[in-house]
Amino acid sequence: MSIIDDEVATTLPSKPTGSPILSRVLRFRELAIVVAIALVFGATYLKNSQIASAANVQQLLSGPAIIILLAVGETLVIITRNVDLSVGSVLGLSAYLDGVLFEHNPHLAVPLALLAGLGVGLVCGMVNGVIVAYARVPSLVVTLGMLYIVRGVDAIVVNGHQIDPSSIPQSFVNFGSNNVLGIPILFIVAVVAVAIVGYAMRSFRAARDLYAIGSNPDAAVLAGIPVQRRIFSAFAISGALAGLGGALYLAQLATVSSVAGTGYELNVVAAVVVGGVAIFGGSGTVLGAALGALLLNTINGALDTANIAQFWHQAIAGAMLLAAIAFDRFVVLRTDRVLRVEGAQRDNG
Repeated sequence: MSIIDDEVATTLPSKPTGSPILSRVLRFRELAIVVAIALVFGATYLKNSQIASAANVQQLLSGPAIIILLAVGETLVIITRNVDLSVGSVLGLSAYLDGVLFEHNPHLAVPLALLAGLGVGLVCGMVNGVIVAYARVPSLVVTLGMLYIVRGVDAIVVNGHQIDPSSIPQSFVNFGSNNVLGIPILFIVAVVAVAIVGYAMRSFRAARDLYAIGSNPDAAVLAGIPVQRRIFSAFAISGALAGLGGALYLAQLATVSSVAGTGYELNVVAAVVVGGVAIFGGSGTVLGAALGALLLNTINGALDTANIAQFWHQAIAGAMLLAAIAFDRFVVLRTDRVLRVEGAQRDNG
């Protein structure tokens, strides 16, 4: 094996979460989120036992379902040291175009409507992916620009028009509001997405390459990983899931306007980072991101129960995002220091 091969082999992570130290921290982080959800729910229950009613529990599950779906795609992007800030605007455009589709085709099948929304998002995600991966423009700039472009297109297309709930077929509304064995269909869709992508991230080389890219892009190139293609795929999947989220948004509310999805990008990024996905790339899981979304929604439910102003919902989400980023930075620096010490000890030994 050559010197370059040796360097690549020692730099790229053999497992998705990188070093054993970081792996243990992330597992603890996910467990801590589960405990936090239980504590917030329990404390709220002591104040108002109605939060444990079947209707409220279903709302706690269906409320974050779309955020979870978007967080799955965002996780793939952030793991590669990028970010997608366009998910909220893509969701809004997809939801509105799906509504227009129903206005002209009232008997459209539910699966076709979901595929149409997914397709709108896929196109937007592919545009982001091409510019970021192949033109090498920073993702923050690209997706922020896409956010405003899609919002502008959405405003032009909508032009003050709002989808009338009577235009949405009852079968599609039922898909967004019905339950299966007491579990909201929207939450089931989100769980399926988490399960599929989570399995792929642990089992398939193409998906695990994303961790290598986020851990060390230069080493990933030396290892022969098609970095540009993988980053493009991550953005395409993120866009597709945002588009699917738009279709589910329409199914849930049965109406949509030009402001649909506004502010979702903060909630999605906050859920992902709070869930243990390192904002600096290279580590994290979609399960953690889903738990992060569930925690934020549970906190919002607790704030609503306490009649606290909506402003504090966003303030707390922002504060948790900053705290999670600071914690991740601390873990990365601590891990690097430990690895350097271990490396020096091996060299001396």
